[in-house]
Amino acid sequence: MSALKKLRKIKIPRAGRSRSGKISIRHQGGGEKRFLRKVDFKRDKKEIEAKVVAIEYDPNRGANLALLNYIDGEKRYILAPLGLSIGDKVIAGEKAGLKIGNALPLAKIPIGEKVHNLELIPNRGGQIVRGAGTAATILAKEEQYVQVKLPSGEIRRIRKECYATLGQLGNLERKSKNLGKAGRKRHLGIRPTVRGVAQNPRAHPHGGGEGRSGIGMPSPKSPWGKKTLGKKTRKKKKQSDKYIIKRRK
Repeated sequence: MSALKKLRKIKIPRAGRSRSGKISIRHQGGGEKRFLRKVDFKRDKKEIEAKVVAIEYDPNRGANLALLNYIDGEKRYILAPLGLSIGDKVIAGEKAGLKIGNALPLAKIPIGEKVHNLELIPNRGGQIVRGAGTAATILAKEEQYVQVKLPSGEIRRIRKECYATLGQLGNLERKSKNLGKAGRKRHLGIRPTVRGVAQNPRAHPHGGGEGRSGIGMPSPKSPWGKKTLGKKTRKKKKQSDKYIIKRRK
């Protein structure tokens, strides 16, 4: 088996369904057959230099992937930041230089630098700031924590041992792309969505009325009658609340 075959496998289509087969996310289904790439979010191959041999499209995410070839022969995928090109060399570790694509602990990254693929718990791997065009900014440093401004505007404390990758993620123009036709949406596995006001009142709280009419209520609701505008869904007294300095807008 070649090295690239080890890095990908066929993605089993779940079509927005739970383990019991019931729909848990509506308007999903179909789509093209895809390969699921194994992305190295941990960057746990420390102090070993790697060369970028390819920048590839990934159908499962907005950001592109960079294929790394390490000097010991191993190949891995990482998220491709803006400005990283074929032939560049990257490295992960405490002694890594301040170069786009290098992964360092937050304690070693200067204030004002942009980072992505950010860990929340040491050695768990990057969990946030992984979408196309996103970046977090290092704001300040405390004794055990580093203050980071996330793309949402939230300012959060993260332990200084956590790793992050330098640079802003590429593929910035993804959000401005026009799909052009409904067929491309179906190829992505997204099924048609019908507006609530166009449905029967038995099928949706917004339905009914003569002719074109509004939703007929102060706040919009989901098909199951729950409020969907201004309703807070975050758990009260969540364990991670103590790390949030400023909420997102």
